[in-house]
Amino acid sequence: MQPTSLPRLAKFLVDAKRRTYAGLDDDATIAAPLLPGSKQLEYRDGELSYRDIYFGMRFFVGQETVQSGSDAIWSMSYSGGVVSTVVDRAEFLAIYAFLRQALLAISDDRPFRGPSQFEDQGFRYVNISSGDVAGFHGEHRAAADRAFVP
Repeated sequence: MQPTSLPRLAKFLVDAKRRTYAGLDDDATIAAPLLPGSKQLEYRDGELSYRDIYFGMRFFVGQETVQSGSDAIWSMSYSGGVVSTVVDRAEFLAIYAFLRQALLAISDDRPFRGPSQFEDQGFRYVNISSGDVAGFHGEHRAAADRAFVP
């Protein structure tokens, strides 16, 4: 098997994220996840496959992995949630709809989460990350007068 180039991996990550949670929300969830109680989203293109498994909603934790054939070649863990003062369901859903919008604005040069900054309808998203697709660390936050916590 040929090694996957970093530009190919970055483009694949962008496509995978746009075709799973960011683009389709939980409609991309497979029917029988590997881990009971989790949501599992998957995407495949040629030899590369992407899997995002997460637990929770108000507070969530998850992991994304990319495989080339049967070899794991990339992984990212994440966690976050909505502050406890947000109790209105419509507001809660609006926060996650905004987050998905921000995540759709992902780019090949920073294929971890969303853009460095994104604003819409009174919400603001900030993504601070360092490194590249081969090794990175980051934090993102979406907020309005109420907050989304990473």
